[in-house]
Amino acid sequence: MTVRYRGIVFFALLALLFALPALAQDQQLDLTKLPVGDGKLSQEPQVGYVWRCGDGGPSSNGGARVLGPWFSADGTTFDMTKKYIVDGDVMWPFEFAITTEGTERVFTGNSLPNHGTGVYPVAAGDDAAKVDPNPNTISAQDMSIKLPVMPTVAAEPSCMGGAIAIMLTGSVVFDGLDAEKRDAVAHETQDKCQGHPEGNGQYHYHNLTSCLEDKPDAGTHSVLMGYALDGFGLYGHFGEDGTALTNTDLDECHGHTHEIMWDGQMVEMYHYHATYEYPYTIGCFRGTAVRLGAGGGPGGQGGPGGQNPPPPNGQGEQNPPPPNGQGAPGKP
Repeated sequence: MTVRYRGIVFFALLALLFALPALAQDQQLDLTKLPVGDGKLSQEPQVGYVWRCGDGGPSSNGGARVLGPWFSADGTTFDMTKKYIVDGDVMWPFEFAITTEGTERVFTGNSLPNHGTGVYPVAAGDDAAKVDPNPNTISAQDMSIKLPVMPTVAAEPSCMGGAIAIMLTGSVVFDGLDAEKRDAVAHETQDKCQGHPEGNGQYHYHNLTSCLEDKPDAGTHSVLMGYALDGFGLYGHFGEDGTALTNTDLDECHGHTHEIMWDGQMVEMYHYHATYEYPYTIGCFRGTAVRLGAGGGPGGQGGPGGQNPPPPNGQGEQNPPPPNGQGAPGKP
């Protein structure tokens, strides 16, 4: 073997050595083979799980009726890129404001998003209806919530349920479970912004909406995407070095602590991250959370065991559609 050939082999092996971690990371984040989160409902804080209060909420026999064709043959993984998307691009009378009053951050609005939504109830001719014929109609919900400007980590994490965060789109995030306590992102269909309504008309997401840009500069941290109901920030998929995060990078509540941009300053503090894998956003609360009552208003403080359960009708409750069979765009 010539010296030149040995050099080529050496550098090829060296390049492969450095590429292996990246290849492993890509494999973990393969959107065509995401692990289904069914069964990952916990009664305590646990990495990669959702800790819902009580027994996890009622089953309503709602949501997706069959497995979508995006599931693998054995049902353990799903292809996010092949999910049916609810048709439509309906715009709504968006109202949303974030202000500060002393030590509190105040959120007001109507819970409708600043982007287009699918047509709900889902039209019979829509492919999504074959799997998840969501009959609910999107409607405005009064939002008036106060969270701490500088939240603090509680002595112990706490459970959660229903709405868990407010996105900068003006709408809320629910936890990663559907009404049947399954992986909502895997089973249910959503619109092009990953949202849909539940039985009370609350438009919501179960994962990070693609209608908020999460494309930081190479090697940099994701920007703020919203606020958890304990006041801590919810950031996008990418960590300090610009690498997409997985559950193994985060704690049992789906967050960690390091310097972040917070109200225009670099501050070392706890924060949550979205991931491409279940539970997608938050697994439990690390601070003291405000719970939302029916209609999106504050329902008191939530300590351990004190969070509100999911909406009484479930996230996919099959309410009858209105007489005209369609939602009323722009007239919630």
